[in-house]
Amino acid sequence: MGPLDGIRIIELAGIGPGPFAGMMLADMGAEVIVVDRAGPPSPMDMKVDINRRGKRSIALDLKSDAGRTTLLKLVETADALFEGFRPGVMEKLGLGPDEVLQANPRLVYGRMTGWGQTGPLAKSAGHDINYISLSGVLHGMGPADGPPSAPLNLVGDYGGGGMMLAFGLVCGLLEARTSGKGQAIDVSMVEGSSALMSIFHTMLANGRWAPMRGVNLLDGGAHFYGTFETKDGKFISLGAIEPQFMQVFIQKTGLDAAWMQKHLNPLEWAGLKEELRAIFKTRDQNEWCNMLDGSDACFAPVLPFWEAHTHPHNAARESFIEVDGLRQPAPTPRFSRTAPEVSSGPAAKGADTEAILKELGLA
Repeated sequence: MGPLDGIRIIELAGIGPGPFAGMMLADMGAEVIVVDRAGPPSPMDMKVDINRRGKRSIALDLKSDAGRTTLLKLVETADALFEGFRPGVMEKLGLGPDEVLQANPRLVYGRMTGWGQTGPLAKSAGHDINYISLSGVLHGMGPADGPPSAPLNLVGDYGGGGMMLAFGLVCGLLEARTSGKGQAIDVSMVEGSSALMSIFHTMLANGRWAPMRGVNLLDGGAHFYGTFETKDGKFISLGAIEPQFMQVFIQKTGLDAAWMQKHLNPLEWAGLKEELRAIFKTRDQNEWCNMLDGSDACFAPVLPFWEAHTHPHNAARESFIEVDGLRQPAPTPRFSRTAPEVSSGPAAKGADTEAILKELGLA
């Protein structure tokens, strides 16, 4: 049933990190009701959207009196609501926190935007790449001799946004059980992605991070922490930071033991990296797997995400599941007693409108 069984959450339909947060909550057993826009499909709508799994859907026109009245009726039955519109949009609809909390004073009202609800940029358009630019994340990614590299849209949208929203909602729900009062939560992707950078602020403060890209311990500067091409044009990853793990790698590969004397000397890293590039090109990816898999060399093959389910470790843990014939990541994290599960495939837009209206006693 999942640890959030018995919690009802209203998700105002959006794109990207909002539906992802809703999926996480639904995976954990919450009843998530997506409020979709009434009308024809949007060009941004996906034919198949894994982030809609395990949810119910009601289609409402929130610009109409009937739509707003229905949402407020639904709010009375809910524990939380979240939205991802620009600041002021919900207020214009008469559905901002002040109005909604009057309908249900215990409600936790989540608000997620890129810039946050206040500040000079609050009402400006933006995307993940802009938010992680402002937080300092993007600057640290990429080669020393090239421009910053976009890490997909995982750090801002999904890590700093969706996950922070889900975390904030659960925190708010726990507090409401004690106080009996709801509140609004302001989730900023700039601040969320900035929080993910705390370790690097720590390293900089301790003099262990050079203020430049591609020359540090975890940004590809070190020979023992990075990716390398193999003979067959594939890649492997090496993360042998600690000396004892690098020692295993050296022993397994037959490298000169003198490498250990240079291991944590940044002045040696560039030269050692070039040597490793040549070494890794002497064998296919599978040959390196046969040599290093399961050891403490901190090694793994670099797999395309559409092939990750084939790896024996992922298969053994059933890290991927099939829902309605579509392979996808399994719910995570795992719980020993209240095991989460996917209750259904992606909810079709408005599929549960009639049933939910009947539950609310509405025609």
